[in-house]
Amino acid sequence: MPRVEITDVVLRDGFQDEPVVVSVPDRVRVADALVAAGLRRIEAASFVNPARVPQMAGAEELLAALPHLPEVHWTVLALNRRGVERAVAAGATDVTVVVSASEGHSHANAGRSAQDALDGLARVVDDHPHVRFAGGVATAFVCPFDGEIPPERLAQVARAFTGIGITRLGLADTLGTAAPEQVARSLDVVRAAVPDAELGLHLHDALGQALRTVDLALELGITRFDAAAGGYGGCPFAPGAHGNLATETLVAHLHDRGVDTGIDADLLAEAVIVVKDALRHGVPIG
Repeated sequence: MPRVEITDVVLRDGFQDEPVVVSVPDRVRVADALVAAGLRRIEAASFVNPARVPQMAGAEELLAALPHLPEVHWTVLALNRRGVERAVAAGATDVTVVVSASEGHSHANAGRSAQDALDGLARVVDDHPHVRFAGGVATAFVCPFDGEIPPERLAQVARAFTGIGITRLGLADTLGTAAPEQVARSLDVVRAAVPDAELGLHLHDALGQALRTVDLALELGITRFDAAAGGYGGCPFAPGAHGNLATETLVAHLHDRGVDTGIDADLLAEAVIVVKDALRHGVPIG
C-alpha cells in the first residue's frame, strides 16, 4: 500500500474552535514540534476576518515566523478574494479555498451562496496563476442546517472546482457524524464525476467512527487525510461540530495496519504535549 499523506490542521482547525488565542510564538513552537515528528504538510492558518475568528489573528506574522524548509509544505485557508490576497501578500504559496456543499452552511460560514462563492473563486484563481490552490468542500456529507448532502450535490461542487483548475480536493465531514458507508458512496460518485481529481478526506469524529471511514477510504484508494494533533477543532459556524480525528490516533491506526506515514509516533506524542501547553497559555477570548 502506498504511503498515506497526513496534513496536520491543529494550528488552524484545531485552534479556531478553542476559547483562547494562542500567541504566535507558541504557534511556532507547535509547528516546530510537528515538523520534528515528521509532518510534511501542515495547515498553519486561515486568512479570515479576525473579528469573526479571533483565534486566527496574526496569520501574517505567523507565516513569516515559520521555518521554511524545502520538504515542508505550509498551507493556509481562505474563503474569498480578500483572504487569498492577504495570504499571497504574506508569502503563502499553497492556499486552500473553501466552499460549502450545503447552502445553509455556506451562508453561515461565508455569508453567501455556494454558487456565489464558487464564482468568486474562479476569478481569484485566474488572477493568481503562481499559487498552488487546493479546494476544500465543507459539510460535504452532512450539514447542521440542511441535513444529509446527496452525493450528486457533492459531485457538482467537485466538478465546479475542477472546472476552475483546482484538482486537489479535500472533502470534509465537518460535523463528524457522517456514516462511513455514506462517505464511501459519496466518494464513488465524486470519483466518477471528476476522475482526474486528487481526493482526500478531512474527518471530524463525533461518533467514534472516523477510523472506520479511513479504512473504507483506503480500500477505495484514498491516501490523503487531514487530522489534528490532540483531536482539537471544530467549526464555529457549524453547530454541533466535533473535534478532528486526532493525528496520533490516525497514525497509530495506520501503523498497526502496516501503512507508512513517515511520522514518528513518539515525537508526535511530544508534539501533542506542546499543543496542550500552548492552549494552556492562550489568552481567553472575550
